[in-house]
Amino acid sequence: MRVNPTLKRPDPSRTPAAALPTSESRLLRVVGTWGLAAGIVNVTIGGGIFRLPAGVYAQLGDASPIAYVVCAVVMALVVTCFAEAGSRVSLTGGLYAYVEVAFGPLVGFVSGMLLWAGMTSAVSAVAVFFGDAMAALIPSLGSPLMHTAVIVSVLAGLAGLNIFGIGNATRFNSVMTVAKLAPLAIVIVAGLLALRGERLVISQAPAVGNLARGSVFLLFAFLGVESALVPSGEVRDPARTVPRAISIALAAVVVVYLCVQLVTQSSLGPALADSKTPVADAAGVLLGPSGRTMILVGTTISMFGYVSGMTLAVPRMLYAFGRDGFMLSALSQVHPHFRTPYLAIIVQTVINIGLATTGTFEQLAIAANGSILIVYGACALGVVQLRRKDIRTSGAPFIAPFGGVVPALALLAIVWLLWSLTAKEWAALAAVATAALLIFLSTRGARERRARA
Repeated sequence: MRVNPTLKRPDPSRTPAAALPTSESRLLRVVGTWGLAAGIVNVTIGGGIFRLPAGVYAQLGDASPIAYVVCAVVMALVVTCFAEAGSRVSLTGGLYAYVEVAFGPLVGFVSGMLLWAGMTSAVSAVAVFFGDAMAALIPSLGSPLMHTAVIVSVLAGLAGLNIFGIGNATRFNSVMTVAKLAPLAIVIVAGLLALRGERLVISQAPAVGNLARGSVFLLFAFLGVESALVPSGEVRDPARTVPRAISIALAAVVVVYLCVQLVTQSSLGPALADSKTPVADAAGVLLGPSGRTMILVGTTISMFGYVSGMTLAVPRMLYAFGRDGFMLSALSQVHPHFRTPYLAIIVQTVINIGLATTGTFEQLAIAANGSILIVYGACALGVVQLRRKDIRTSGAPFIAPFGGVVPALALLAIVWLLWSLTAKEWAALAAVATAALLIFLSTRGARERRARA
């Protein structure tokens, strides 16, 4: 990796990730454009798309599609920053690595801890939801003991798949992406052929405040790109692969989400606002009871695919922390045969099992909200810093258009979203940031000795 000359001989107390390639070179760069794009789609289109149309319609009524356009614009700004940062920094850790190379270990580690906490809470929350969905499909799995057994089995099984090789995990995620999109595609096609135009006419423009609340609610369905970018150290030609994969994935997600909203809104009309399973209910109207069952099964597959994608991504955060001296160096060990960070995968799985078997979906989902948005903001600022330092990989980096306009607009959009957080959510974020600061200070001496050695 070619870096700015000022980073070639770093001060021991400010050693960036780019200067610590210890085990990074042992990782296999096997993830290509379509594999990375499939991973992004997989972790972005989770179980939420099967429930969100009702919530958006309840807030905006027949103007709901406008919220999708707003969210698409906001996320386009944000992921453009991801694309440039990812093309410049090809280290495992994703946004954590991008921010650390831009601003140094302290800001990088605090951002990394916030990102890891958000992703860990998110995957644990969806694991709980997966257990609930399985219980709805198979009532015998509804007891507390069986619910726990389902969660443990899924998380442990996916951990084993990832330990046996990222190539296998990436191919599996691609299969899961197709599996989750197939039932949605059937409903979308059937719904588009039977569209009722009178239910899609926007009778009046929504109030600005209502549109903002609806967009904030919906935007969380687009979160997930940051998770799929964590294994950046295993991506082929990141300067080309990352921007292309992000563009393909975001376009696919926007099209799918907007079509789902149009189809459910057309099929259910005003009843959409009160539906608990809007996509399944729309399938029941369009395809009959068998269609509704198909979508319920698709919901379960979707959540399983999300957990699968996150099981690939999140352990790489612990690997990066161990690599950079913030946590036990054992977490950065790479399996001699499978060439994967197996200890980080095992530790992350144990943490996920602990959270998923003791918390509720709502509690874990709330914990995931604000932390990831803060890291988004740090990445938007980091793009400007990476440009200034001229950080780049072996190839020419992707450069966001219009100079600093895109990062500035992305940051403004993120501030707008963070404005809606509650005092309780800000307190949780402060606790994570404080813990990160304490870890940073307590490991500083060991990192300085390691850097000198």
